[in-house]
Amino acid sequence: MNAPERNLANPMPLETSSSEPQKYAWRTIDRCQPSKRTAGERVHDYREIYASFDEATVIAQARRCIQCPYPLCAQACPLSNRIPEWLGLVAEGRFLEAAAASRNTSNLPEVCSRVCPQERLCEGACILNTKGEPVSIGAIERFINEYAFYHGAVEALCAPPNGLRVAVIGSGPGGLVCADELAARGYAVTVFEAQSLPGGLLVNGIPSFKLEKSVVERRIDFLAKRGVVFRLNQRVGRDVSFSELRRQYDAVFFGVGAQQPKPADVPGETLAGVVAALPFLIEKNVASPLIDLPAIDVSGKRVVVLGGGDTAMDCLRTALRAGAQSSTCLYRRDFENMPGSRKEYANAVEEGAEFRFLSNPTEILGNAQGQVTAVRCVQMELGAADASGRRRPRPVAGSEFTVPADIVIVAYGFDPVPIAGEFGAIATNEWGGIVVDELQMTSLPGVFAGGDSVRGPSLVVHAVRDARRAAAGIDRYLASRRPAALPV
Repeated sequence: MNAPERNLANPMPLETSSSEPQKYAWRTIDRCQPSKRTAGERVHDYREIYASFDEATVIAQARRCIQCPYPLCAQACPLSNRIPEWLGLVAEGRFLEAAAASRNTSNLPEVCSRVCPQERLCEGACILNTKGEPVSIGAIERFINEYAFYHGAVEALCAPPNGLRVAVIGSGPGGLVCADELAARGYAVTVFEAQSLPGGLLVNGIPSFKLEKSVVERRIDFLAKRGVVFRLNQRVGRDVSFSELRRQYDAVFFGVGAQQPKPADVPGETLAGVVAALPFLIEKNVASPLIDLPAIDVSGKRVVVLGGGDTAMDCLRTALRAGAQSSTCLYRRDFENMPGSRKEYANAVEEGAEFRFLSNPTEILGNAQGQVTAVRCVQMELGAADASGRRRPRPVAGSEFTVPADIVIVAYGFDPVPIAGEFGAIATNEWGGIVVDELQMTSLPGVFAGGDSVRGPSLVVHAVRDARRAAAGIDRYLASRRPAALPV
């Protein structure tokens, strides 16, 4: 087990001495979150920063749930997780049953509990917010699933083969979940991954201090034991043709995600020292000889990160761990409109990151050697709301200023990888996302897609939902093709 996981071996009995019904336990039990390592300690390594609850604490925290008849937390969860059900089981100390209930609706609960922005989803919808603080749903979900793994209760059962084969392109969260769902239905699943390591976004895009690689490796090992085959260093369209996959497999799931970085789109973005977020995160967080990327030295340097999403938070915190002299975020809107997780923002500030809100970069400045020296910005103010309901930022006349910089990391997000070549027959929308129907099937019969390649950059939990829906769609599409009788 990793260092933060503890106290999983001996469950504590639920204390029933209190005369107050559980429905009102939230009045006497304060919300708490798992402890985390001090900022001074954690900036020197890439290990997860949060510890796990112990048994007594997790039971007490679960007792804060009032078991709503119409649970808003489940409605706010993209997976419709049966949250009150497993909170009730945890409150009774029935951890393995709670974990099983969690896995019924989520294929990656140990991942989602770590990376989901619960404050915007389940916890944000908790009815206790009207009276105080919500139930610590994410931390409880993490505990019960780690407890289940620790006790060997997550079994990689192999379903009887149904005689059909499915190819999955991409081993990110969508690909892993689709493969899991199909393997559980008896399909022979092969995952084609262009990189040397499986895991996609979970390995390359999310730093280890939020999601340790061993957690992802454990899930991939689980799928391999279930019969899923991983073919690494296999880029579809280069090492194996898309038409070949369609001939050899009964269906195909396209889950490559959105990996095309958005440009800075300002003068000076080609200067030395301007880097995209994803290569920076991969080079600093993936310690593997299989990853061959140029080193990006930020030690002792002034790092400026452009953008206000979770990727920007990851870059700010990674730069500090890599020895940056300073790590500053420039974001054109204010804090209230920042899309990044509030929890990750707080962690970044604790670790030494600086934020300059209402600051819009207009040019990246350089010296005679073509190296970055500063970012020129203009101060912004928020005007009327745009179509999304967010107040539109507009420049303040005469408010230009510069921020010194040696390294500029562009973290404006990602677009879907352009569909071209063999994939050109797949219909896309105006911004490049793959068009799918209600079963997640594309314009090509038997070819399905989900996750960021369909919806654009989004949450891991949305990729999980799409992949589960796609697997069900594949199963429905292939229902008439299953052999009537299979050899024993």
